[in-house]
Amino acid sequence: MTEHRRLAAIVSADVAGYSLLMGRDETGTLVALKAIRQEVVDPAIASHGGRIVKTTGDGLLLEFPSVVNAVRCAVEVQMAMADRSAEVAEDRRIAFRIGINLGDIIVDDDDIFGDGVNVAARLEEIAPPGGICISSRVYEDVRDRLDTVFDDGGTQTLKNIARTVQVWRWQPGQSAPPTLQALPLPDKPSIAVLPFQNISGDPEQEYFVDGLVEDIITSLSRFKSLFVIARNSSFAYKGKSPDIRQVGRDLGVRYVLEGGVRRAGRRLRITAQLIDAENGTHTWADRFEGKVADVFALQDEVTEKVVVAIAPLVEQAEIARAKRAPPDNTDAYDCYLRGLACLSPVTIEGRAQALRLFEEASALDPDYASAYAMALTCHVFRLDHGLAQDREQEKNEVTRLWRMVSRVGQDDSVALSHTAWAVARVLHNLPSAKELIDRALERNPNLASAWASSGFINLWMGHPDIAMQHVDRAGRLDPSPASISMAVKRSVMAHACFYLGRHEDALAWAEQMLQYIPDSHPGLRIGAASAAFADRCGDAHRLAARLQVIDPAMRVSRLGEYLGPYQRPDFVDKYAQGLRLAGLPE
Repeated sequence: MTEHRRLAAIVSADVAGYSLLMGRDETGTLVALKAIRQEVVDPAIASHGGRIVKTTGDGLLLEFPSVVNAVRCAVEVQMAMADRSAEVAEDRRIAFRIGINLGDIIVDDDDIFGDGVNVAARLEEIAPPGGICISSRVYEDVRDRLDTVFDDGGTQTLKNIARTVQVWRWQPGQSAPPTLQALPLPDKPSIAVLPFQNISGDPEQEYFVDGLVEDIITSLSRFKSLFVIARNSSFAYKGKSPDIRQVGRDLGVRYVLEGGVRRAGRRLRITAQLIDAENGTHTWADRFEGKVADVFALQDEVTEKVVVAIAPLVEQAEIARAKRAPPDNTDAYDCYLRGLACLSPVTIEGRAQALRLFEEASALDPDYASAYAMALTCHVFRLDHGLAQDREQEKNEVTRLWRMVSRVGQDDSVALSHTAWAVARVLHNLPSAKELIDRALERNPNLASAWASSGFINLWMGHPDIAMQHVDRAGRLDPSPASISMAVKRSVMAHACFYLGRHEDALAWAEQMLQYIPDSHPGLRIGAASAAFADRCGDAHRLAARLQVIDPAMRVSRLGEYLGPYQRPDFVDKYAQGLRLAGLPE
């Protein structure tokens, strides 16, 4: 006895209602079956290179080296059977059910065994009379090679099969649907959030699964830089496992988010993955776990983390795409993306190039709020680094861009956030900046840059406790140590702790600032002042001396040139006193 393994297409077929047919006319049924075998089934098997493994009265087990030929054979047989049965009385018609799977089989003499065979047999059991059921492995191999159109039968739990199986069905008379032209992609990143799968099978979890997806859709929709498909369209795929590339074509999106929820005892496990619909590759994936009792808190956590992870990933992917596009074939959006790419790392040349690109984007699209807002950040940079030849002219440009954002960007949280920062930092108009940043956070509470800007604005307005809360939120949303949000957090926390009298904490935050930027002017300033008030004279003098090395003209009297628009003079006075104690000249 010999035994070995190989990959094969397995076809399992039987006669639907065989016992009933035999009970009505045993002799006639056997004669009809013999004729069908000789005239239809056996010739089709032979012509497509198949092998009959065994027969079981009303059934057949076949093996094909080619999965395409296996499906062609099955379709040919079922089409021939449909024509043959057209004039036969309904109660005497013979109709096959056929299941096809592609899998690893064990060959023992002339027989075959294994999980691949078992799945084929179970697919046959759920196939409609006269129809065919195939597994997803078969479908992936034949979908682009045959004109036969299979309907998505969803994920099925098959008898005695441990895992669920994605099923596709076909019946005679099922013609190819009219070819639909793929929807054009929008002019900004587009995404569809498919209904997550309730893997646990617990119907009581459906409300949680659907609610989670609805929350994610709503949160993503708050990013005006994203085009998000509405719930009604994406939920049309509920209960199905569609091909992601087809979803992208059907809905006109570049990205698709899918996931699943499994309950194990008193815990829930949630998985999510972002897929590029153009090529089917995974861009991002993560897993979340929590207690069933904390289901709503877990829902909020997953929504926040998914949204915060996806938005920058999509932006990064779009920037990379824009870089690959020909420079002479760019629209306003591509100019905007190229400008974003110039912002990091921070250089004078990069900011200058970014400003030119943002100006070009707004010229191509006069209603592009985000382009105006990012241009504002470049003007702030010019003023902060002494690059503006005419400071008043620069401030007038900031005012003009603020008006443009006010006209076209009232619902754009990113534009509102960057504008708030510029209005506060350059124009010292804190009430207007506070109004802008509050509106940005109302429209998108998951925008890390808005929470970071709000931290500084509240600090300047004299609310260090609120400032600390807001930058802490920014850090949770954008926790990468090298992120701008974390850089802002370290600075705001150092200054806020100093004003609240927590001088050791302020020094610790200042030291964190200096770990990332050793010559940070703000880090050395607030570090020296904090160390002085903490009675750590050695550290205070060391930091003050380093400050004078990188900025020999720095004096206590020049402190106001480096600070923001503080509304509380006592904060500035305390800062100046700390620098005096640290040994900085008056």
